[in-house]
Amino acid sequence: MIFSRKRADAERRPRDERPEAQEGREATSSATPAPGPYDVTEAPAGVQRLDLGSLQIPAVGGVEVRVQADPQGAVQQVVLVHGQNALQLGVFAAPRSAGIWDEVREEIHQSLSNDGATTEEVTGAYGVELRAQVPTQDGRTDLRFVGIDGPRWMVRAVYQGKAATEPDAAGPLTVCLEGLVVDRGQEARPVREPLPLRLPREAAEQAAADGSAAEPKPTPQA
Repeated sequence: MIFSRKRADAERRPRDERPEAQEGREATSSATPAPGPYDVTEAPAGVQRLDLGSLQIPAVGGVEVRVQADPQGAVQQVVLVHGQNALQLGVFAAPRSAGIWDEVREEIHQSLSNDGATTEEVTGAYGVELRAQVPTQDGRTDLRFVGIDGPRWMVRAVYQGKAATEPDAAGPLTVCLEGLVVDRGQEARPVREPLPLRLPREAAEQAAADGSAAEPKPTPQA
C-alpha cells in the first residue's frame, strides 16, 4: 500500500534555527539547539512527529509524507514531497567506533558511474555531498546524496528536483531533515543493514484491512 500524509497545518521551524542563521553566532551560545538529525536520546521535546519506528519525521507545513509498505506494514520506501522537490530517506546501522558515509558515498559514486551517470563531490551543510546526473528514460535526472553519521546509525537523504542542484530550494524538506529523529534501538545489527521502519498504527490497520500492497516504484540510487 501507499500511505500518504500531508502536513498542511504544522508550523515551520523559524529561520533563525536554520544552519545559515547560525553563522556569526558564538559557538558557546545555547539559546538555539543545533539542527539534527537527532538521536532519540537527544531529540528536542514538544515537536509533533510522524513515528515510523526507526525514523520520526517532524510535521512541517506543506510537506507530504509518502510511505510505501508491504501488507505486513513493513516500510520499504519513505519520500517527502514539497512542490516539485522530493527527499527520499533511509537509515542504516553503523558501527560504534566510526561513521560510514565516506565509504558509502564512494560506493554510490562507483555504482552510478557504472550506470553512465556523471557525479561530483561538493561541500554542503553536513560535509561532503554527492551530486549526480542519472540517465533515465525521460532524460537525465539530477540527484543530491547527503549522508549524516550519528551514534551507531547513518541517515542517507536523496534530494530530487531543483533541490538537487540548488540546496536553498529545498526549503521545508531541509527543515524536515534537520528535525529528523533516529531511534536506533539496542539490538546488534550488521553494519549498513537498513533499520526497521513501520507504518503508523492507523495506516497499518488500514493495510491489514485492505489485504494488499502496491509495489514500490524504484528510484535511482545505489
